[in-house]
Amino acid sequence: MPKRVTGQYESVIAGGEKLDAFVPFDLPPARPSLIIDGKLEHRLREAEQALVRLDLAGEMVPSLDWFIYAFVRKEAVISSQIEGTQASLLDLLKFEAEEEPDPNADVEEVTNYLDALAYARGQLAAKHGLPLSMRLLNETHRRLMRGVRGSSRQPGEVRTAQNWIGGSRPGNAVYVPPPPEKLSSLLGRFEKYIHAEDPLPQLVRAGLLHVQFETIHPYLDGNGRIGRLMIALLLEHWGLLWAPLLYLSLFFKRHREEYYRRLNLVRLDGDWEGWTDFFLDGIATIADEAVSSARDLFSLVTSDRARLLAAGSASLSALRLFENLPRRPIQSVASAMRLIDASKPTATRAIEVLVDVGILVETTGRKRGRSFAYAAYLELLRTGTDLDNQRPRA
Repeated sequence: MPKRVTGQYESVIAGGEKLDAFVPFDLPPARPSLIIDGKLEHRLREAEQALVRLDLAGEMVPSLDWFIYAFVRKEAVISSQIEGTQASLLDLLKFEAEEEPDPNADVEEVTNYLDALAYARGQLAAKHGLPLSMRLLNETHRRLMRGVRGSSRQPGEVRTAQNWIGGSRPGNAVYVPPPPEKLSSLLGRFEKYIHAEDPLPQLVRAGLLHVQFETIHPYLDGNGRIGRLMIALLLEHWGLLWAPLLYLSLFFKRHREEYYRRLNLVRLDGDWEGWTDFFLDGIATIADEAVSSARDLFSLVTSDRARLLAAGSASLSALRLFENLPRRPIQSVASAMRLIDASKPTATRAIEVLVDVGILVETTGRKRGRSFAYAAYLELLRTGTDLDNQRPRA
């Protein structure tokens, strides 16, 4: 196959240095066109079948709300970690349990991600809400960057200055996105492709759009998170999933170097086939892991519910508190009082019952201001969310 050209370079000045900025050609890939056959066709079938299994799992679970609650929070944490945020899932859940009344900067970035995703999904679901468009992504970006690192770098607005990725200065950057004067036309055609008729399968198109967004890099900060969030929005918007159950940040985090290599190979060699293979592998892998995780979580909850009901000390307040644990797996007496609308003695006794049967575990070792965790549930949920050595954000 002849090498495909996916863009052209233009000279720009940034930081007093002359750079070659990459301006991508429009989607879909051309000269030659992207053909889904052979290995790619097999990858596509695997990814589509995995999404069907995930959709069915979402329909079969007794409580979709806390299924979504868990997966959305994992995504918010992992996507933020990729950008260098030093917050774990436990940090987020402790804040939501009001153990930490004022979030630190890292946790605030994660809560902003949750707010941004909720806003975008709400707009797409509303009768008169914004469609999937640059305007929607801009407003989502505004909420993502509100009051955190990067909040002074044009949140919610397409950049008006040249940016670059990697390197200690513009001259040794790993990648230089298009100059700002090109963005209006590039993003206009990018948005048009979201809604265009195209014979390429929608899963493949989602992967193409992600690369194009990352290549254009329209914001001064927060591009990675918006680009990953957009994948979930596309899957739901196109009806490939009926609820936001799949997020690729965990796959990208595990294969970070390969992810960046694949993006660069599209720009340098026009290797859309290699990227598409990688992307579809991620879809299939994460969808199947989500199904397995959901099965394990619900199996645990079902088993623990039966254990609680069989206990001689079981009470209505303890059962009510237990049913809320998947959405609030870290509890204090004060939070339990609010959650089940109970007096302090009743909430205290409910926690004691759950501790006695081995569902809640006291985590502070203190006599006052104690905290309790649904430890077995958290152990399953936190897979992939612990902090590691993060690369600096681009």
